Amino acid sequence: MSGYFGDKTMCTPACVQFGRSSVTPDEVKNKKVIEIGSYDVNGSFKSFMKNWEPEQYLGVDIENGPGVDLVCSADDVLSRFGKEAFDIVISTELLEHVKDWRLVISNMKNICKPNGIILITTRSFGFPFHGYPYDFWRYEMEDMKTIFSDCIIEKLEKDSGDPGVFLKVRKPANFTEKDLSKYDLFSILSGQKTSKVDEDAFNRFRNQFRLKIFIHRIHRFVHKYGKLFKIKLRKMSGQV
Repeated sequence: MSGYFGDKTMCTPACVQFGRSSVTPDEVKNKKVIEIGSYDVNGSFKSFMKNWEPEQYLGVDIENGPGVDLVCSADDVLSRFGKEAFDIVISTELLEHVKDWRLVISNMKNICKPNGIILITTRSFGFPFHGYPYDFWRYEMEDMKTIFSDCIIEKLEKDSGDPGVFLKVRKPANFTEKDLSKYDLFSILSGQKTSKVDEDAFNRFRNQFRLKIFIHRIHRFVHKYGKLFKIKLRKMSGQV
């Protein structure tokens, strides 16, 4: 997750298979690995990478839970760990949920060592809104080619199941970061390409999400205590 706009990682079997097929044990052994947005809901690269004997496998997220070794937002990893701190940087199903995607991607590039690897899975146009509670962006193949044109793209493919992209890049030794300040991405909030989050649309989605959560909790309360009340009435009437 990133900042207070985030998502618990929903790493699908296809994501895990991409990771497994995109790196070798030799690329992982004795290397420092960081997974950004590592809260494990239903899978993680850690499940196989730990067997390949990395020097370190550090999972960070803004909330403690399975797969999280340290609480830290994606917005803050560069200031927390410094430049060129890790050999492998992993982000699965995170980038669509971060408000400031430029900052987070810049952090990933800069905490990666020269000749290091960045592995990313994220969602594309056609994947439905899935806020936990927020969902901002959709990335296409061409977006990744531009965003990571300052790196060596070793593998770029579409998710064979749901709309999404999988990416492996290597940071060059003579890395010069690309200026992405004017680059537009497709916003699921506004339904068009834009350079920044539409705050009105963001607030509207946020309020809708809060309302859904409130209604869901009311339904759970009524179901739970309504059932208990019925049981109590049956006991009082001697039916049970």
